[in-house]
Amino acid sequence: MQRRVVAAVGVVLAVALAGCSSSGTHNSAAPRQGGDQSAAVAATSGRERDYFIAADEVRWNYAPDGRNEITGQPFDTVADTYVKAGPNRIGSTYTKCLYRGYTDASFTKQIPRTPQDAYLGILGPVIRAEVGDSIKVTFRNNCSFPASIHPHGVFYAKDSEGAPYNDGTSGKDKSDDAVPTGGTHVYVWQVPERAGPGPMDGSSIMWMYHSHTDEVLDTYSGLMGPIEITARGEARADGSPADIDREFFVLFSVMNENNTHYIDREIKTLPQPPADPTDDEFVESNLMHSINGFVYGNGPMITVHKGERVRWYVMSMGTEVDLHTPHWHGNTVTVMGMRMDTVQLLPAGMVVADMRPDDPGIWLFHCHVNDHLTAGMVTRYQVLG
Repeated sequence: MQRRVVAAVGVVLAVALAGCSSSGTHNSAAPRQGGDQSAAVAATSGRERDYFIAADEVRWNYAPDGRNEITGQPFDTVADTYVKAGPNRIGSTYTKCLYRGYTDASFTKQIPRTPQDAYLGILGPVIRAEVGDSIKVTFRNNCSFPASIHPHGVFYAKDSEGAPYNDGTSGKDKSDDAVPTGGTHVYVWQVPERAGPGPMDGSSIMWMYHSHTDEVLDTYSGLMGPIEITARGEARADGSPADIDREFFVLFSVMNENNTHYIDREIKTLPQPPADPTDDEFVESNLMHSINGFVYGNGPMITVHKGERVRWYVMSMGTEVDLHTPHWHGNTVTVMGMRMDTVQLLPAGMVVADMRPDDPGIWLFHCHVNDHLTAGMVTRYQVLG
């Protein structure tokens, strides 16, 4: 299956979709009343929330179950294009660099994920805060290339931006841009009103964070994670919204393993490396159409109960092929006051969707773009009665 998206087509689609869901715009079900939306940064009056996050190298399997969990059958020839290993094919397991949470600045004890959070897959820890808080992230880079943490939405000084470019700064203001292997940097971000829910949002919104040292290679290598900001006075102790029973953070992305920091290393391990790594079939085999880093339903199944207040935070990263339409079977969501069962995403786009499930069963959750669906961008969720 060859995928050749002409740039002009991508632009047309992007413009069409932008009318419904702009990249970086947050949508949710319940409109909010008022709220200071000025550009001025309110004085921080809340708590400091400390996170210890490392970039760790791991071996990641996009299809750990070894079969198509959507059909319940072995992989067919189409799926084998992406998941089958061979003398000149990498298969479903790649070296990744992923954000992972630790208990303190010694970075000796990783925080294990609970079974309920295993669905997060390649995503980094959820960073949570309430409007008025400050966020302090101590970052350790254990990967073999320089990396950073760049946040969306929150307020930061130049030494906490995590992005190298000609911005007129120097010295310590550049130390955040490219943390070397084995290095540590402390990022401090403020959470003013303009970083929290707006008038048309519910009690919480989603931002994202990712490495921006070499953004393309870094994000395809796996360095991405979610930020959740809850309105002032509406958060639990951990920063999550008190009016929501269950919440899920979901990344739709065609992970281009041809464009990571590790592809040369991966090719060298093959018994018969391709003579031309730009060969169309080899390139196609390394396009992992994934949801949180899983293909063909291989991720842990998200489970909710009938009648629960469920909030879905969906996001995308990538390039012109990453025009995604996440679709829930069986139940509907509300986004910016509108009822729907499909939302629209562009690269770096984020959508918040609220669900009150009423239809028990095991249901599909997938991208509705045809070739993304057939290439594995599909999973399931379960509603218990």
